[in-house]
Amino acid sequence: MAETEGASAADRLLITRTTAEDGTCVVTLEGEADLDSSARLRDTLLSCLTAAPATVADLGGLTFMDSSGINALISAHQAAQASGARLSLAAPREAVLRVLELVGLDTLIPWYPSVEAALAA
Repeated sequence: MAETEGASAADRLLITRTTAEDGTCVVTLEGEADLDSSARLRDTLLSCLTAAPATVADLGGLTFMDSSGINALISAHQAAQASGARLSLAAPREAVLRVLELVGLDTLIPWYPSVEAALAA
């Protein structure tokens, strides 16, 4: 079952939440993670982390991420650490991966080249 939050003109991020066979919450992002969308991104990730033992953020459709998006991921990482849940990132595009590397998030949150690899880890 998928839950989708649509993107409007002012909010250019589509967030889809699904559950994998093993119970992992998969959050698929399409568009831009910026100031307009970061609160929804953070809230969705936090909701998944409280409801499932593991969460994978599929960044394959993410075309842009600013510091607000980074802060949403950091908040989710901190919540995962506090609760013992597992958070991982999957399939970041080159531009998004560069941002993750620039701020060191690639060494803090495990990331994988695909959702399948993240689920298998």
